Amino acid sequence: MGTALPTDDGTTDRRRATLYVLPFLTLGLANLVTLLGWGLDPLWAFAILPPILCITLIGWIAFRHDFHDRGRAGGR
Repeated sequence: MGTALPTDDGTTDRRRATLYVLPFLTLGLANLVTLLGWGLDPLWAFAILPPILCITLIGWIAFRHDFHDRGRAGGR
């Protein structure tokens, strides 16, 4: 007999990861808009936006693959 295939296609993990990371992305973009509204040179958006997006992407990947639960599931 073969191994059982998982029935979950991963959409719930992606949705959960998006819900966890969305507040941080929203907060970062709101800070960027606020700084630009205060008169910051728009060229600074190119310096501020990539770290916001990078950290959001790293967080999404970590939550998507349950990185936060691996320490507890290791049997320590």
